[in-house]
Amino acid sequence: MNTVLKEKLLDIAKEAALKAGEIHLKYYDLPKEIYHKSNEFDLVTNVDKESEEIIIKTILSKFKNHSILAEESAEINQNSEFEWIIDPLDGTTNYAHKFPQFCVSIGLAYQKEIYVGVVYDALKKELFFATKDGGAFLNDKQIQVSSIKDLSKCLLATGFPYDRTNKENINFEYFKRFFYTSQAIRRPGAAALDMSYLACGRLDGFWELKLAPWDTAAASLIVREAGGIVTNFFTGEFNIFVKSVIAANNKTIYDAMTKILREATPHDTVLY
Repeated sequence: MNTVLKEKLLDIAKEAALKAGEIHLKYYDLPKEIYHKSNEFDLVTNVDKESEEIIIKTILSKFKNHSILAEESAEINQNSEFEWIIDPLDGTTNYAHKFPQFCVSIGLAYQKEIYVGVVYDALKKELFFATKDGGAFLNDKQIQVSSIKDLSKCLLATGFPYDRTNKENINFEYFKRFFYTSQAIRRPGAAALDMSYLACGRLDGFWELKLAPWDTAAASLIVREAGGIVTNFFTGEFNIFVKSVIAANNKTIYDAMTKILREATPHDTVLY
């Protein structure tokens, strides 16, 4: 894909993200319509739906033949080599409680590889974005991952899934191991922002289970373009449709985190 096309795609992704961010701000201090999806803990609001509608409308107004994979809508499969992967409101539970950690996430895959990623935090006016081989940016400033190479000095982040049917959630064991081996752990509640924070050096490592493609598509590119590493657990590769994700600022921290995750994973556990 040439640079001119990447920039056009990035411009549309930014425009759509900013419009969705305006909707986030419009309703932030107002009562929300809150619904439950798969269980009582998995929320969706009218803001998710309205934000997604404006994102899809903005994209299809310029690229009407592109496919769309979005969290709250049926997939729009147009057999295109271009597919947009959209989370209109990552951190819905935070948003519903007015906890100020949520964002828009928009990624664009071409021939199944991510070429454009935008993550927008409307409250903080922070627009993270990247294009493949074009670097990663926060607003107008290019960003890069931290240089820490000692896990004991790292600030890590993770999240816990809404699915609580598995009473023995293995992430509690991971959390415990990292609690004793890192400097500290945060659990902010929006994976796309966690990974974007890693990209700009606010965090040094991240891991999470049971993520969806729209959680990681955009932010995974931002991390890589900022010099970091993103893979699925124990594969050395990254696929947005595989739900277990580990990211780190450099190979030293990545290897240290992977070692701990391997040691803490029961041999009969299957991770997706």
